[in-house]
Amino acid sequence: MTIDKSLKVRTGMMRTRNVLTRAERIEKLKASDRWSEGDSVHGLAKVRVQKLAMKRKKKVKTEDEDVDGGGGGDDTAST
Repeated sequence: MTIDKSLKVRTGMMRTRNVLTRAERIEKLKASDRWSEGDSVHGLAKVRVQKLAMKRKKKVKTEDEDVDGGGGGDDTAST
C-alpha cells in the first residue's frame, strides 16, 4: 500500500502545527514562568502557538540588467 501524495512530507510544505505535545507545552509554560516543578501535568494551561511566516526572497538585480535599462531591443534605427 502506498502513501497518498497529500500526506507526504516535502521540505517546502512544512506547516505550523496547531497542537503541541505535553512536553512542548510544559517548556513554553516554563519559559513564561507559568509552570514550576511539582505542578500537575494534567489540566495544563493553554499555550498560544506562534505561526512562522516564510519570508519571500527578493529578486536581486545583476549589473547587466541595470546597465541595459530593460528596453529589450537594440538601439539601431530600423527603416
